Amino acid sequence: MDSRASPVPTHCATAAEFRRLGLDPDDAEGLFRRAAASFVDILGTLGPVMAVVTDFLNNHLNDSASLFSRLFFPPNYDFPTPPASPAARLFALPPNDAVDRVSRLPDALLGDIVSRLPVKDAARTAALSRRWRGVWRSAPLVLVDADLFPATSSVSSVLATHPGPISCAHLTSSYTVEFHDLLPCWLQLLADKGIRDLVLVNRRWPLDSALPATFLGMATLTCLYLGLWKFPSTVGLPRKTCFPNLRELELCNVIMGSRDLDFILDRSPVLEMLSIHGNLVKFRLRLVSQSIRKVALTGSFVEEIFVVDAPCLDLLIHSEVWILGGSCSKIKIGHAPRLNYLGFLHPRNHVLEFSNTIIKARTRVSPSTMVPSVTFLAMHVRFGVHNDLKMMPSFLRCFPNVEDLHIWVKPPDTSFGIHLHHHHSMKTDRSAGKLNLKFWHESGTIECIQSHIKRLHFHDFRGGQSELAFLKFFFESALVLEEAVIHLDAGFTSLEEIDSKLEILGSMKRASKASLVVATGCSGPQGGYTRSFKRGSDFSVRDPFAHYSDAPVCTCKTPLEICILCLKIPSSSGSAIMIS
Repeated sequence: MDSRASPVPTHCATAAEFRRLGLDPDDAEGLFRRAAASFVDILGTLGPVMAVVTDFLNNHLNDSASLFSRLFFPPNYDFPTPPASPAARLFALPPNDAVDRVSRLPDALLGDIVSRLPVKDAARTAALSRRWRGVWRSAPLVLVDADLFPATSSVSSVLATHPGPISCAHLTSSYTVEFHDLLPCWLQLLADKGIRDLVLVNRRWPLDSALPATFLGMATLTCLYLGLWKFPSTVGLPRKTCFPNLRELELCNVIMGSRDLDFILDRSPVLEMLSIHGNLVKFRLRLVSQSIRKVALTGSFVEEIFVVDAPCLDLLIHSEVWILGGSCSKIKIGHAPRLNYLGFLHPRNHVLEFSNTIIKARTRVSPSTMVPSVTFLAMHVRFGVHNDLKMMPSFLRCFPNVEDLHIWVKPPDTSFGIHLHHHHSMKTDRSAGKLNLKFWHESGTIECIQSHIKRLHFHDFRGGQSELAFLKFFFESALVLEEAVIHLDAGFTSLEEIDSKLEILGSMKRASKASLVVATGCSGPQGGYTRSFKRGSDFSVRDPFAHYSDAPVCTCKTPLEICILCLKIPSSSGSAIMIS
């Protein structure tokens, strides 16, 4: 292990994958360096990627294990759940019943039952009786290669045998050397047989293997998940190439540039959901879509997000930002009248631009620089950094109708994301110093705080003076506040320390008598940096930002000033003290 870095705790799923490959999970640092060095050799023609890896190795030693886990182990992400369950079993004759009732069901229902079985068991139903002989071949195929062994040869056999249509294919478990050679044929068969949902993950090095061009001919696709690929070149492709039925697109560690992304978006007229995680090449996202509703970008080099015309866009998430040097990621919002959820804004990492106006500290807001549709807003703020705090009032004034505000407190020596050459940019991060309650009072009225915010989630509360000053201003100003949830940081080491901070919170005057202050445990992201892709893409809940917290939810609704829920405080012996 590199002597310059202390061991980094490895996520349990990552450790299991290390052991499966015969590797030592405690040597994550050395493994990352060797894998990254190999990655640099493979991607020798991609200068930006080489710069990223080289700089990261030099300047982000303590984060390397988590980065390695994110980039090279897709098992850390929850793939979309296939309709077929590996635990499913079919019993034509229930116990103590001599009558075969299942076989009497209509053909359509039998086909639906078979489609929920692992593919090997589904195919075997043809041997049950004459009634079942043609059921599997006539039902839409659900193919999950994790249910097959050996996966590669079995997939070829199933695709050749079943006439289609194919409702769902999960190709995530092929490790053999033949995988890349067989893939073009597989994709052609999938296209010919009307594939609708496809999950395709590359498990073989090199990780920059380009998807075969046949992939671009899948006109029947409705949902597509790609992991660890290089997107095929779209230069010179005919205009007729398109995805007319594609509604959901998820890209995990896929190497692609702005031109290729624009190509897909331009040729997906009914696309509703776009998720991109871990794009290693800097790109710009330009949204011109009459159908897009949800967009989530995490752990990627996004130079600019420009919402040009997206009348149906409801949610926009940009988190775990990767930034070159001292630059920022620009967010420009044009026509997005239904944008309701926006996060995770960071005063250091993001530049906001509305109607050709760049939002700066003390920028005078006007109707043209406001986004009144946003009611859920999430932010990352370094309360110990002068420039971050100076930008907060301006950011908040751009969203006058926010009702639910999430704020994550970040240490002053970090910017939430990966900053290349951050040791230079950090020199400009002045201490917040005397930006206390007087600063907030002098900043003037903030419309959303005074008149609209009903729920505040303040995550990773450390009890610093700048945090307390903001909370005091907030509670004094929030006239319609109904609930404030204060999630304590995991760094508290004693009950006395907690008591002192909670006493300050409980003594603060509040403009709204109905408000409830709740203190809960640590609210770090679920799964750490190995964010669940499925969880991050679950947009069906009322507040998707709550999915980024492990903290318990208060359900007592008692009229208490402070309700403590299962706080776990490490003692000096390393055990935990629990307060119920």
